[in-house]
Amino acid sequence: MVSVARRIGFYAAFIIPGLVVTGFYLGGLWNYLALLFAFIILPMLDQLIGTDPTNVPENEVEKIDGEFYYRFVIYLWTYLQLAMIIWGAYAVASNRLTNAWEWFGFVVSFSLITGGIGITVAHELGHKKSPLERLYARLLLMTVCYMHFTIEHNRGHHVAVATPEDPATAQRDQNFFSFWTRSVFVGYFHAWTLENERLRKKGLSLFSTKNEMLWCAILPILLCALLTFVFSKNGEYWQVPLFFFSQSVFAFTLLELVNYVEHYGILRREISPGKYEKVNPLHSWNSSHVLSNFFLFQLQRHSDHHVYAHKRYQVLNHHDESPQLPFGYSTMIILALVPPLWYNVMNGRLETWRSKSMKEP
Repeated sequence: MVSVARRIGFYAAFIIPGLVVTGFYLGGLWNYLALLFAFIILPMLDQLIGTDPTNVPENEVEKIDGEFYYRFVIYLWTYLQLAMIIWGAYAVASNRLTNAWEWFGFVVSFSLITGGIGITVAHELGHKKSPLERLYARLLLMTVCYMHFTIEHNRGHHVAVATPEDPATAQRDQNFFSFWTRSVFVGYFHAWTLENERLRKKGLSLFSTKNEMLWCAILPILLCALLTFVFSKNGEYWQVPLFFFSQSVFAFTLLELVNYVEHYGILRREISPGKYEKVNPLHSWNSSHVLSNFFLFQLQRHSDHHVYAHKRYQVLNHHDESPQLPFGYSTMIILALVPPLWYNVMNGRLETWRSKSMKEP
């Protein structure tokens, strides 16, 4: 039976919006409160609490997978994030942020909501067959100007993961800043290619209203324009767009940091030219740190997700044979931003993984 602590633990994510709002109204350097928690306090607690490699018992998986309770948590997050983007526009237009340091702290902290957790929820929902869940995924991604993510991630990344063809798989000794450029831009244009192929098979024009990539470009701009119209006052029309697009960049940068951490240096064996072995639990980095997995809805059990993409977050398994990260994602993100530290921590582990994977039949 899943413990009560494990059931309620997924509400931990809601701490972040509370800290962002609290920091804003306290003012000044308090706007960094959520960042302090996410990248200093959370990593320490994560290490202190440790890991939990246990899985949902096999005879309970179907029951727990079907429980509405777990869907309710992420549905609730969807409505909260939509409310937060409206509040964020109101907040910046209120002129309470009086200098660049306050602005920076507020915007980056806000991106922990929309990117650090919001894109994680969108990722979970975007893999599901339910039209409602896919709609929620698109709404969340609209708030960060990254609506093409479901196209590139589902139809691109999951097909090419752990190969040189995948822009979201970092190569060995590739630093994050180089990876960011490739993943963001190559991934975006590849989403256009995938959508063009889909339209062509249906006999539709590139300029058809069925072209999802056109809506991916238009809808975030319309949302920003609406927020600007509603909340801007005294002719100060720059504040809301600056907030909206800045938090979007920081949000999808957090996503790309997670991509970097999840797949750094992992490559599947090429069994014939351009054809690779089937994805298995060896092909993603994992972390079963308890606390950060609550905040990220078990995204850190990433290998199981790649093997079973439609599996819901609450029943994702830990695999002992998967390459394991030494820390949770919060700590790994900090390391990824300092390439020498990252290489020092990860390259030895990568070589160990390569030695092991080459022995696999």
